[in-house]
Amino acid sequence: MHGIRGGLAALLLAVSAVVAGTVAPAEAGQQDDRRAWTGTWATAASEHYEVSGMSEVTVRMPVHTSVGGSSVRIRLTNAYATDPVTIGHATVGLRDGGSAVARPYDLRFGGKRAVTIPAGGQAVSDPVGLAVPALADLVVSLHLPGQVTHITDHWWAQQTVYWTDYGAGDHAADTSGDAYTWTTTSWPFLSGVDVTAPRTGVVVALGDSITDGSFSTADTNQRWPDLLSARLNACLPGAGVLNAGITSNRITAGTATNPSALDRLERDVLSQPGARTLILFEGINDLGGASAEQIIAGMTEIADRAHQRGMRVVGATITPYKDFTWGGWTEETEARRQQVNAFVRDSGGVFDDYADFDRAVRDPADPQRLGAAYDSGDHLHPNDAGMKAFADSIDLTALGLGRGCS
Repeated sequence: MHGIRGGLAALLLAVSAVVAGTVAPAEAGQQDDRRAWTGTWATAASEHYEVSGMSEVTVRMPVHTSVGGSSVRIRLTNAYATDPVTIGHATVGLRDGGSAVARPYDLRFGGKRAVTIPAGGQAVSDPVGLAVPALADLVVSLHLPGQVTHITDHWWAQQTVYWTDYGAGDHAADTSGDAYTWTTTSWPFLSGVDVTAPRTGVVVALGDSITDGSFSTADTNQRWPDLLSARLNACLPGAGVLNAGITSNRITAGTATNPSALDRLERDVLSQPGARTLILFEGINDLGGASAEQIIAGMTEIADRAHQRGMRVVGATITPYKDFTWGGWTEETEARRQQVNAFVRDSGGVFDDYADFDRAVRDPADPQRLGAAYDSGDHLHPNDAGMKAFADSIDLTALGLGRGCS
């Protein structure tokens, strides 16, 4: 959604998502047919930037699981780079506070320790036997031995990520975090973590900066998909929740590294392991440059494509943003929001159900404004209480995961 980068009223040209070559994953071998690969964590690649002088570094990334499982694998992306990148050594393990890992497990790619991911490509690790709890912190560490010129990552992760100094070498297997001397707040190269789990399905949240968790408290996993995961795993163990939010994302338009929801639907939703239900919470960034009819048409196409893949689709209403700090609200955009929300609430079968996020966080005295109790301060992005209000407002039985819970 609209944030630090980009204006709400700016209309961006839509482009197709990058079609990338892949490094094929190794076969996991025969598994119990009651269990399958299920996404426990994911993020959407949303940025590419050049670096100079980076080599022999290790990056350590904490991620918060949703579903637990008996083995684990990781997915890596080099989607937006112009050069290949080599991963010399990768590990995964349970976090032991800060940048420390209780026991790092070596990961391999097609049986090999190292993997080179071509520009625009991806790689999936072989599975490793590690009992992964639900709602736990895993740590993925990547040693980058060669000259790194470009990094594909997910910006504004609301998560501290740890790096060694340039030239420090391979520290992927360290239990201590002492070698990690500087930090960023974005996830480089990592796009997903999967576990083998009972076939209970995965919910994918497709959205913008509100779904991404912008302005929620960093390092506390207060994004609304995280809080939804906590609800699901309290009553339905085995339910995965994946966050496919990207700051400034739109339904009807995009950029080369921030493709529209339509253009990234296959990559970020339909191809997720175990994906069963989509929650679509987008459109606020479209209001300044697209008509209500165009937004509704985009929502309809997304729902239709997900339905064709056997997924259930829950639409979410667009939240209020009058007096947004960076502007963009007008009576015209408010009328568009109301028109789109009327469609979400009564879509005529386009959506299987809806979540009324607008009602959950609006000011009852002035429904065009975000309620003060839920406002992070910019009058658009919710705070932690707003994130909880979203998660709590979702009817869990509407998600179609096989067993009801409320």
